[in-house]
Amino acid sequence: MHRRTFLTLMAASLAGCRSSEPLPGPVLVSALTEPYRLDSGDRLRITVFEQPSLTNTYAVDQAGHVTLPLIGPVGARGRTTQELGGAIAGALKKGFLRDPDVSVEVDTYRPFFIMGEVRAPGQYVYVTGLTVQTAVAIAGGFTPRASEDVVEITRQMNGKVMTGLVPLSAAVRPGDVLRVRQRLI
Repeated sequence: MHRRTFLTLMAASLAGCRSSEPLPGPVLVSALTEPYRLDSGDRLRITVFEQPSLTNTYAVDQAGHVTLPLIGPVGARGRTTQELGGAIAGALKKGFLRDPDVSVEVDTYRPFFIMGEVRAPGQYVYVTGLTVQTAVAIAGGFTPRASEDVVEITRQMNGKVMTGLVPLSAAVRPGDVLRVRQRLI
């Protein structure tokens, strides 16, 4: 069998097995425009105005909760910072404070992960505005065997885990798992 025929057959068979398809355009756009949703691993700066004993930095635990004095655990997973602030204020109104004013901001985002054909795969600190290309650069760049056109990204969206191929200009979100594939030829 000629090398060219073999490579054509190999590419065709691999294309049929591929489980990841490009994420649809609206999914990428919504990921850029929708508000950030909290999850395990985020560290939050919660300020309860005029209540210094309640104001502190709290971590979202594995169960997706933040635990505050007086009120105990409050569900944070899947909420925006504004929604969590409202939930905390609501819990504090129930017998603890008359009219609590609560502010929540992300102190430290959960990390992103990158694996595959990069020089230093692993877990990295997320920074605002991160793209796939900058994530690859943080991980030491592509190896000589890397496919440099698209990267596979796994992201949790609306309670579902989605995997797809994205261009290097795509936005990376906290908690994303990136996999740089090996090129075929």
